[in-house]
Amino acid sequence: MPTYVDHGAMVDLLRCEFSAVADLASGLTERQWDEPSCLPGWTVHDVLGHMIGTESMLAGEPPPTADTSHLTHMVNPIAEANEVWVESMRPLSGHQMADRWDAVTSRRLATLEAMTQAEFDAPSWTPAGNDETYGRFMRIRHFDCFMHEHDIRFGLGLPARNDPADLGSCLEEVATGLGYIVGRKAGMPEGSRVRIDLTGPLTRTFLIEVEGRARVVDSFDQPPTVGLEMPVALFLRLTGGRDDRRSDAEDQVFCSGDGELARHLARHLAFTI
Repeated sequence: MPTYVDHGAMVDLLRCEFSAVADLASGLTERQWDEPSCLPGWTVHDVLGHMIGTESMLAGEPPPTADTSHLTHMVNPIAEANEVWVESMRPLSGHQMADRWDAVTSRRLATLEAMTQAEFDAPSWTPAGNDETYGRFMRIRHFDCFMHEHDIRFGLGLPARNDPADLGSCLEEVATGLGYIVGRKAGMPEGSRVRIDLTGPLTRTFLIEVEGRARVVDSFDQPPTVGLEMPVALFLRLTGGRDDRRSDAEDQVFCSGDGELARHLARHLAFTI
């Protein structure tokens, strides 16, 4: 079933996210631009290059020409397409990257602000599937930009930007994959009842049961067999497949119920590409 997203609220979220990334980029030193991120093969400079490339494609710009044959970290065709944009921008200075981000996001915001709710509700391809809406696509874009903003922050040892509105929208996106995470990625056994409690600036509790297929439910008729509790920001990082160096993630995840199954689930939360 298609997902309908409020146009005004999502444009506001994207505007704030684009601005947060712009503020972050404008304050970086040239040394910081060259710091490695947690994403294989990418520096801070490359992460922003990827973000610029995606927004440029959405703005209708044709992909650049760049030789990526010398790179070895690409794992699928999507990564290869992303890398063309990233490679094309590697010669640019940090100041030029920040300017380019400002320019492309200004164009994108003008387009988004001019759209109507009906256009947001129109059928659209999305990374989550073809039977979706343009609004869902933009919710995914917000999630992706928020995650990449924090790839930069974590790579530089900067604190997270835990705005509840951003976290809430990102959690809505992750919630669509919880059945897949629990049932397929982690392979929780038949009859499992999983409770995930998120703490911090935004609290949430997710209940997932495995009966034939894993699905999110409103309540259990028995105690959970597996429980995880962790900060909401860490949950987003883990479900986003981030492996942050110098992270104390294991110390922030509390397991209950079947400890072995809970630890297995905690190690297999990643579901994004």
